[in-house]
Amino acid sequence: MHDNFTSPDFYQIDDLLSEEHKLIRESTRQWVSKSVSPIIEEYAQKAEFPKHLIKELAEIGAFGPYIPEKYGGAGLDQISYGIMMQEIERGDSGIRSTASVQSSLVMYPIYKFGSEDQKERFLPKLATGEIMGCFGLTEPDHGSNPGGMITNFKDDGDHIILNGSKMWISNSPFADIAVVWAKDENKRIHGVIVERGMKGFSTPETHNKWSLRASSTGELIFDNVRVPKENILPGKSGLGAPLMCLDSARYGISWGAIGVAMDCYNTALNYSLERVQFGKPIAAKQLQQKKLAEMLTEITKAQLLSWKLGKLKNDDKASSAQISLAKRNNVDMAIKIARDARQVLGGMGITGEYSIMRHMMNLESVITYEGTHDIHLLILGNEITGHSAF
Repeated sequence: MHDNFTSPDFYQIDDLLSEEHKLIRESTRQWVSKSVSPIIEEYAQKAEFPKHLIKELAEIGAFGPYIPEKYGGAGLDQISYGIMMQEIERGDSGIRSTASVQSSLVMYPIYKFGSEDQKERFLPKLATGEIMGCFGLTEPDHGSNPGGMITNFKDDGDHIILNGSKMWISNSPFADIAVVWAKDENKRIHGVIVERGMKGFSTPETHNKWSLRASSTGELIFDNVRVPKENILPGKSGLGAPLMCLDSARYGISWGAIGVAMDCYNTALNYSLERVQFGKPIAAKQLQQKKLAEMLTEITKAQLLSWKLGKLKNDDKASSAQISLAKRNNVDMAIKIARDARQVLGGMGITGEYSIMRHMMNLESVITYEGTHDIHLLILGNEITGHSAF
């Protein structure tokens, strides 16, 4: 598929970015145009993850960009991370998911809650993609209520014995390690690093997805898995620990959704200028202009929202509720733009010749994972009123 993307910047938001931010955006954008756009439709059609992109994602610094250089990261700020997620998700939400999981759900908890030995052992290899990770929180019966998890472990001398299962786990089928959240004998939640090859640990793949088809999704099964106690993350326990990881991932998604929206808008605009009906381009018709004007308006609002959230994140001032607002708004914005853009293209909008239908299907996952659309609404409601509606 030919990539002729032009980024909309109606409010000159580029003026708010540093030269480094723009360089990061340009290099990531070029990589997407060269390595993702030409192949992604084929991989989505055959429901296969393009594994060869792992090495390239590492090379462009997409794994743990904000992790300090001491541990193999690039030591970049949060806006740089957001910009990278925006550009990668313009290519495909599934490819961005792979980068998000590795960065925010595997490297982040090890960096934030891990021992020095765990950081030195795992982070540099995760940064280079030599090893890949996944994050085990969601269970078959506990999605929006992760605190109800039944995955648990019992003390066994120098080891623990882990039992339970997780599902809807991005990267699980090929992950070398899993950061798993489980309850101890006192029902306290801890993070545990489970390694590929440990007896009783398996990662069956999830098939028949209509969404995130170019992403690898699976389960995590723990059948009396003996894990050394040195693999428990010592820095923080309780549900707040995995929720901090989700905050980092949700922040990245707020930027990623903008990338999808930009791509759909750009496709719709170009098509409307070329498609002639009733003697002139459909871009000259009021109803098409209405769609395009509304798309640009919503993208511009979302850009400002994520940029300001990035500033707050850089200053360590972004609250969970603020992140919820941006994730919820921006994904909802992107899904509506994808649907309107599909209509601009008419029947052509459903074909793999254009990216819109793939984006639209991917967003059906993005609007649900990392906190559903409705749950983020209730997080905000709780923040506003002081009353939990969960």
